Amino acid sequence: MKLHWSPRSPYVRKVMVAAHETGVVERLDCVRTVAAMATPHKELMLDNPLSKIPTLVLDDGSRLYDSVVICEYFDALHDGPKLFPSEPRARWTALRRHALGNGLLDVLIYWRSERLREQPAQAYLDAYAVKQRATADALEKEAAALAATPFGIGHIAIGCALSYSDFRFPDIDWRRDHPALAEWHAAFSQRPSVRATAFAEG
Repeated sequence: MKLHWSPRSPYVRKVMVAAHETGVVERLDCVRTVAAMATPHKELMLDNPLSKIPTLVLDDGSRLYDSVVICEYFDALHDGPKLFPSEPRARWTALRRHALGNGLLDVLIYWRSERLREQPAQAYLDAYAVKQRATADALEKEAAALAATPFGIGHIAIGCALSYSDFRFPDIDWRRDHPALAEWHAAFSQRPSVRATAFAEG
């Protein structure tokens, strides 16, 4: 399977963590692909008209895109503990946590993009900061439950979002007022799947 990949993309990292957790990573041919917001990638668009990564090309030539779709596909390829629980209550909890983590990623990416503008709009900067703090506060309250729940797609999304904050926002000390969340993230960061997929420039 061909995966359009970048070591800087948090959405790609979610997929790579899932690939390690489900044991399919050796089946991936990771193709370095730059997908900039303002510059559509013509070759990538042959596989994904949205010009976004990650994009997965299956062995039969069919395509899958959006990180959560690819993660669920990987989860269907193995017989071990599932990242997407089948029991309804556990599944909805996992998907809600994924939505929160993925939403935090969206906030961070738009925030960074606004920061890099020549004349950033203060209203947007302030709004992103409020959403980031509110999400960290919500996760602090849920950290104990996260730690007590079998590892799944929600953990991946939340952990990758917090790691992306460290990668792109070193000036934001989210750990200072969120000790339980910091403890949970420290344990998350020691998983082999997470250690093998660290963010990197390039």
